[in-house]
Amino acid sequence: MTDAGHESRRKLLDAALNVVRARGYTATRVEDICSAARLTKGSFFHHFKTKEELALAAAERWGAVTGALFAAAPYRQLSDPLERLLAYVDLRKALIRGELAEFTCFAGTTTQEVHQTHPAIRDACGATIRQHSGTLEADIAAAMRQYGVGASWTVESLALHTQAVIQGAFVLAKATQDPAIAIASLDHLRRYLELLFRSPQAQEERT
Repeated sequence: MTDAGHESRRKLLDAALNVVRARGYTATRVEDICSAARLTKGSFFHHFKTKEELALAAAERWGAVTGALFAAAPYRQLSDPLERLLAYVDLRKALIRGELAEFTCFAGTTTQEVHQTHPAIRDACGATIRQHSGTLEADIAAAMRQYGVGASWTVESLALHTQAVIQGAFVLAKATQDPAIAIASLDHLRRYLELLFRSPQAQEERT
């Protein structure tokens, strides 16, 4: 594929990420994506046979873009794994700005809509969420070792819980049209994580 071909494909994928988050998958037309990308339908069908094929590629694109963002975040350089985990939540909170479609999750938004009607898209989006959740597991495991936490819950379950709170916060923000609701939810998530590792009760359990 030529550089121009790569560029037009990327524009279509990025347009899909933005338009679907704003309108939903079903309401988004190929024409809407082409308009947002400033490309023709001919260009669209050169790269994708169907809107569903585009959505599958968009889920992969979303995972790559967000993965790179968090991998390069300054908090990754913190030495304390719990501080890294808390700073991750802080970054998620800081990203809640602008219009709802600008900070909500493509994978989460799409999964809620297509979980029964388009299982291939559902699975692709679900894989993206789980992949991102998995990036937290090393820090959680390291924090458990460093803070001497032994628990019945697993590293994976806590990592997934953080995503459940974040995705739920986005749903509440949409339901109320108020990003402050999402910010408050992430504040609660941060306090919860601190209690798991730093609360007096946790300290007593370790002694």
